[in-house]
Amino acid sequence: MRLATIKRNGQEKAAVITQKGAILVESINRNLNLNWSINVFDLVQTGQLEHLKEWYRSGGEGELNDFHEVILHEDIENGPLYRQPRKIWGIGLNYVEHASDLSEQAPNKEPASFMKPDTSIIGPGDCIKIPHQSDRTTAEAELGIIIGKECKNVSEEEAPHVIAGFTTVIDMTAEDILQLNPRYLTRAKSFDSFFSFGPELVTEDEVDEVMNLHVSTVINGELHRKNVVSNMTFRPWDLVSFHSKVMTLLPGDIISTGTPGAGVIRDGDVVECQIDGFTKLTNPVRDLKVKSKKEALSRQMI
Repeated sequence: MRLATIKRNGQEKAAVITQKGAILVESINRNLNLNWSINVFDLVQTGQLEHLKEWYRSGGEGELNDFHEVILHEDIENGPLYRQPRKIWGIGLNYVEHASDLSEQAPNKEPASFMKPDTSIIGPGDCIKIPHQSDRTTAEAELGIIIGKECKNVSEEEAPHVIAGFTTVIDMTAEDILQLNPRYLTRAKSFDSFFSFGPELVTEDEVDEVMNLHVSTVINGELHRKNVVSNMTFRPWDLVSFHSKVMTLLPGDIISTGTPGAGVIRDGDVVECQIDGFTKLTNPVRDLKVKSKKEALSRQMI
């Protein structure tokens, strides 16, 4: 099953994505006399997602084929899946090739993880904003893991059973700030608009083999870097297990698993995260410094 957050009449609402388009969960509730939450975060947090998945697998998918309240794909306007997860974990240098891009040694004993604030979140189509403080910002396509159950000290074998699913992520780094001092990592990763995710939560049963997924960073329609999940130093189930031993993971927490390659972005660029079988995530880029210069020139001409 695939869930998304759809913007309708100024509100962000959960929807199930079908071949025909999006069907709002509130429409499912109304037509079938059900009472599921109408936002994605609540569905994940309360455990209702598991019941929704079971309904979908046991005949719900067929029932949706008869629905007339469908938002066609071309009319869908996505938001981020949700806006206030308790935690966002990022993983640095998880592909050896990406480490070589930065002339750094890839961690090989434990993942190089960091945390990001929820104020960095944007959704599909929203602008990535290059801040005034950075002259070299990069964008990085990544596979995101969404935690589905509260868990602590889980094993790698248990990890697949505590996730809600996967999503596409574009993570940003003010690389010039980071290169000044590695202790500046949190600041370099935390600017507003530096974490885009969505448009869909893809449940694990929709993915034949996560290790075979190819993740691609695409800039202005051109492939910048591509790699396969099996080439990660720390693979998805290892990351879930490792971080559950650091702190309790909660439903809706996100682990962004690392990028095959980061590309420098500039004003007017368009960045995409492409993953096999997933709807691509796309964001335009705006450099706030360029806007400021244009406004200053405009004022001079008045």
